[in-house]
Amino acid sequence: MTAEQNQLIHQRPRPGTADIERSIIKKYRKTIWRPFVRALNDYKMIEPEDQIAVCISGGKDSFLLAKCMQEILRHGKMRFGLYFLVMDPGYHPDNRRLIEENARLMGIPVQIFESDIFDVVVDIEESPCYLCARMRRGWLYARAKELGCNKIALGHHFDDAVETVLMSMLYGGQVNTMMPKLHSTHFQGMELIRPLYLVKERDILDWKEYNQLRFLQCACRFTERIAREKALEEEVHSSKRQEIKELIRELEKINPNVAKNIFRSVENVNLDACIGYVKGGQRHHFMETYDRGDDLAF
Repeated sequence: MTAEQNQLIHQRPRPGTADIERSIIKKYRKTIWRPFVRALNDYKMIEPEDQIAVCISGGKDSFLLAKCMQEILRHGKMRFGLYFLVMDPGYHPDNRRLIEENARLMGIPVQIFESDIFDVVVDIEESPCYLCARMRRGWLYARAKELGCNKIALGHHFDDAVETVLMSMLYGGQVNTMMPKLHSTHFQGMELIRPLYLVKERDILDWKEYNQLRFLQCACRFTERIAREKALEEEVHSSKRQEIKELIRELEKINPNVAKNIFRSVENVNLDACIGYVKGGQRHHFMETYDRGDDLAF
């Protein structure tokens, strides 16, 4: 969005609930609504009579997800139940207030419950973001199950999936991606779905700016500490994921299709050209079948 477009937007009265909903269906139909619906259909994320807990962290992604799920229930043919869960892991009062104000503005009937996760992870030196994310998800699964839900929906988007592929390769020495849906390991009968899986972050940011919305970034104490320590720097590097974001931005200057190709790469894995792979917890190596000539080439 150009500076001129941004100035024009902020000269308008601030949009209300109906305006925000209309923008998703109309103005962002091609970039947000259609990819959202395509992900639901391609990955069969919703079945009739599902009970789905939409998990709202306070950021732009989860709030957009909540509105999209409301709209698909309103305009779609399938009937299912929706709950909107906000877990307060120890937010500063101003951050919690912002979540509540956004929920009212956007017409989302949130249910807020509290935990002490920030107190637990604040002094963790190694991988605090990873631990925080796992603990938050466990709390959300448990609360969703108490409500009778069989699925939780998270606001991860296309860029998250692409970044996960590169992170797993560069820092984990393996090829993994963030799956569009998966069964819970610890909560029997529960599934996790990611309906924004095909929506790009730049389009979510554009939607946010167009509707003059202000959301939480990361409100954890670890990020706040890093920000204080690096107050003189231009950017705050709070995680490896931020490094990967910047790497992709640099690569896209050379090839604009880099992110799309990374995404496609995990849809087109050629096992005939893999040295090894893991399936069902079992590790396999190409030498297991090499002597049979399964890899015959010219």
